[in-house]
Amino acid sequence: MAILEVLKFPDPRLRKKCIPIQSITTKLKKLAQDMLETMYALNGLGLSAIQVGNFIRLLTADTSKLAQTKSSRYEKTKLGEYEKKIQQPLLLFNPEITYKEGTTIFKEGCLSFPSYYADIKRAAMIEVKGINLAGEPVQIKTDGVLAICIQHEIDHLNGKLFLDHLSPIKANQLLAKIKKYGYPKPKQAQIS
Repeated sequence: MAILEVLKFPDPRLRKKCIPIQSITTKLKKLAQDMLETMYALNGLGLSAIQVGNFIRLLTADTSKLAQTKSSRYEKTKLGEYEKKIQQPLLLFNPEITYKEGTTIFKEGCLSFPSYYADIKRAAMIEVKGINLAGEPVQIKTDGVLAICIQHEIDHLNGKLFLDHLSPIKANQLLAKIKKYGYPKPKQAQIS
């Protein structure tokens, strides 16, 4: 497995719409595993294929360890009732939201906008269908951070960024901060 480079905004590739996969190949299984390893290495909760330069409909997500995290950002975050029942990590090809209910606001981050966060309004509960790593169709009903994460990653697959959910004023403020301060330098891998 490998740690992949994550595209950073304003890379124009992040605005591309991804295409569905026709079959799950060994190459796609490796990509999914590499994405998962990349997501964990960067302390992300989700990652879409477009963020690593692949224009296919694939996302990874794992919010299962939020309850035990030491990060002050998540210390008051509780897993949703449906979310607790989902086996994670989640690897979904061709994900599609089939139902949304309610609303919630969560301070989202994005691996393509490292160190920047914004309050985003999303559906509180969703149903999503897709194909798992074994090539089997799956239907998932979830809430909590996993629902937010899946919506965020599907936005990426459609060429939409969390920035697009902000008012023009908030979006311009975020863009001004990025222009002024840039992104943090990537941490060097530790050699043990």
